[in-house]
Amino acid sequence: MDIKYIHEPTDLQCGQAVLAMVLGRTVEEIVGYLDNDKETTLKQMRLCFENGGFRLSDRRMQAQDKTDLPQLCLLSLETPRCWHWSLFCQGTFYDPEHGVMEDFPACDRKYYWEITHI
Repeated sequence: MDIKYIHEPTDLQCGQAVLAMVLGRTVEEIVGYLDNDKETTLKQMRLCFENGGFRLSDRRMQAQDKTDLPQLCLLSLETPRCWHWSLFCQGTFYDPEHGVMEDFPACDRKYYWEITHI
């Protein structure tokens, strides 16, 4: 999958940026679809992915390092500031706040849901 990195327009739009990267949309389109320009819930993330042709796994899994991650997954990270949505695809992290990275941004707890095509 070819991911085009998108930086979150505001500190509260990491979820919309992740959705936009996976679905090939703009953050503005995702904000309009969800009618939400603030924090996104897992339910909103799941709904938007499903309507875009993707499925999130049912179970949240914990990761210790990137070798625990599937090829494509939604990340929920406990960063020093807050809980934060991020994306992992084929060995690369696409973090809406911190950029394209080879490893997790600074965070304590790391959870993921695998993303698959429907």
